[in-house]
Amino acid sequence: MNNVRWAAVVARDRNADGQFFYSVDTTGVYCRPSCAARRPRPENVRFHLTSEDAKKAGFRPCKRCHPDQLSAAGPHAAKIAAVCRIIIEDSEVMPTLEQLSQQAGLSTCHFHRVFKAMTGLTPKECAAAYLEKRVRRTLGSSASVTEAIYDAGCNSNGRFYEKSNEMLSMTPSSYRAGGVRTRIRFAVAECSLGSILVAQSERGICAILLGDDPETLTRHLQDQFPRATFAGGDAGFEELVSKVVGLVEMPALSLDLPLDIRGTAFQQRVWQALRRIPAGSTASYAEIASKIGSPRAVRAVAQACGANLHAVAIPCHRVVRTDGALSGYRWGVERKRALLEREART
Repeated sequence: MNNVRWAAVVARDRNADGQFFYSVDTTGVYCRPSCAARRPRPENVRFHLTSEDAKKAGFRPCKRCHPDQLSAAGPHAAKIAAVCRIIIEDSEVMPTLEQLSQQAGLSTCHFHRVFKAMTGLTPKECAAAYLEKRVRRTLGSSASVTEAIYDAGCNSNGRFYEKSNEMLSMTPSSYRAGGVRTRIRFAVAECSLGSILVAQSERGICAILLGDDPETLTRHLQDQFPRATFAGGDAGFEELVSKVVGLVEMPALSLDLPLDIRGTAFQQRVWQALRRIPAGSTASYAEIASKIGSPRAVRAVAQACGANLHAVAIPCHRVVRTDGALSGYRWGVERKRALLEREART
């Protein structure tokens, strides 16, 4: 028995929350140190460094203290909020992990774990997300790209341009001009679910849209890139469209084609989680939120699903409500139902 940890459990010490968890053999559950449940016998207690360790050992989270969810009112909330402010103010020249953990007064490993549990992102991902948000905003309002770079808080043109293509999926000047000089090929075809628009940039497929009206789909694509150059597809592009249509008809197949995926850091983490859902299976919004380390971000997960421009290729149709019922789908619930039924038959 670890006397220090057991003493924290006996005292129901909230300052120990997040530093370790304990499980009880006789109940099969694990708790945070401050749990108000009846105190277990010490011979039945095991200690775990993380919530995941307790789960892997076969224990389920306590329904009273919810150890799989880090409380926003926990003892580290103010410390993490202060670190977030540091990151927001200086996300281009990122402080080291050691510097941030010292600011929070936590060990490096514990700080990294607590920060991700509370924000859903690592400190590095958080800095990148804030920088991306500022850059996108300033590129639309500054007089020049250079001015936008400095307005966003970047103190080096060179360092920004190294990251810009990954961040914006195009050059900063093209993004600022609404996608000017970005060449996008697209075509509209018909499939069993109605009209389908497939668009491809130099990086890969940038949109797969479903709907009833080809003109509406075309306008929606143009709204995404108001000053891009659009072109029809050649014979090779028509073959690509045929592959995408085949994916709609048999959604259990994989689309072995590059995707040009654009979104915030949080959205991309959600979309990556969606692509890991096996065909024929479903997951709830709450399960996806938990898998990406943000169990409280259920609504944000639903919004990320709604922002997905890659129908079927990023399978947001596999996300359902906690009770298994079908919920909203960008391209209509009936299409969602049809896709799930097709996968269930394979």
